[in-house]
Amino acid sequence: MKPQSITLLAAMFLIGIGAFVAGRKTASGSSNTPDGDGLNDTESSRPFASTTGDSATGPGGRKSTHSERSARALGTAAERISRLQTIMRGENPLDRNRALLAFIDQLGPGEFEDAVAQFRKMGITDQRFGEYALLLSAWAKVDPLAALTYAKANTRNGFAASTILTTWASIDPEAAIRWAETNHQGDGANPYLASIIRSLAGTDPVRATQLLTGMPKSQERGEALDAMMPHLLTQDGNAVRTWIAALSDDSLKDGAMMRAATTLAASDPAGTASWLAANPGQATQRMMDDVYTVWAAKDLQGAIRSISAVPDSENRSNALRGVVNNLVNTDPQAALALMNRFPNDVSDRMVQQFVWHSFGSDPSIAINQINRITDEGQRNDMYGRMVGSWLNKDPNAANAWLQTNPLPPAVQQQLNKPH
Repeated sequence: MKPQSITLLAAMFLIGIGAFVAGRKTASGSSNTPDGDGLNDTESSRPFASTTGDSATGPGGRKSTHSERSARALGTAAERISRLQTIMRGENPLDRNRALLAFIDQLGPGEFEDAVAQFRKMGITDQRFGEYALLLSAWAKVDPLAALTYAKANTRNGFAASTILTTWASIDPEAAIRWAETNHQGDGANPYLASIIRSLAGTDPVRATQLLTGMPKSQERGEALDAMMPHLLTQDGNAVRTWIAALSDDSLKDGAMMRAATTLAASDPAGTASWLAANPGQATQRMMDDVYTVWAAKDLQGAIRSISAVPDSENRSNALRGVVNNLVNTDPQAALALMNRFPNDVSDRMVQQFVWHSFGSDPSIAINQINRITDEGQRNDMYGRMVGSWLNKDPNAANAWLQTNPLPPAVQQQLNKPH
């Protein structure tokens, strides 16, 4: 790698990635390890390509004098390991990344394995995920086959192999595809293709789409679709909808629609709602309420006016639920008035959500709607939960309500049980 290819921008990018992974672990409480070998960190499911700008094409891509130069700079294997340890003990993340980038730029092709092995032995904390990926990506640029051989032999959860493949595919995609096809065993989806699709999504979406549509329905295909969608969604909405319409697999099409709907609704909620209504299926059933929630936040009256024009009754109910969900936290009375305006489209799920969200601000209006739940078991369960909570929160108001609103016997028995 040429020295000018390692820039401050790359260092700052890696620091940001490290912070992102740390945030994900904090949010999820996950204790997974990156390669299944007991190292102390969490594996990201979205490996990324190297940010170094060198366009080396693989083994033999370096100048012939590079090994000699790196040997003079880093010395023996023991000295290199000592230098890496010193770098990684640094507390300042910017200084640590600058030093690591310079260290990587001086490594010869045959020196990466020891560096990666030593890095892993030191333990990969959340803040070091970007640094680990940079080492792997740099190795992939000079000797992807050696890097993948190491990853297959020494790691298990896929982070290392995915990162290497993502980088390799950005340099020589067909070679990376051949390796993925050769090294995949079994009849299931090829787990290596998601990484390659991730790399190609932004630069060659046609080839990425070919690979994606050739995969069977699977978790791996879902991961590949996740990798493609952000690149597709940088285009205008019509281009995204055209791409989705061309998909022949209904399950894949539904998955793409679900991933696209929220983003498209942010700029065009009315158009997105019409698109969903014109393409009934699982995606429409699951996303119509979310789109109408976004629409109501932007144009409440426009969203309300459109509800009656939704042709399918289930979709119309979901549209109504989306608007009600937007209103209930700030104006339960307005949300209730809207439910009363479209009584035939009020579903049990809508009532349950209304009750949950309005109870904190107005327990009586919330509990008074429970009798609209048609399923007896769900209705009694909701009564028991809400009335019991109200009795603990405000026993005087709850008991006053109970004087004029007798509960079903099963619920009354439940509330009378000693706790």
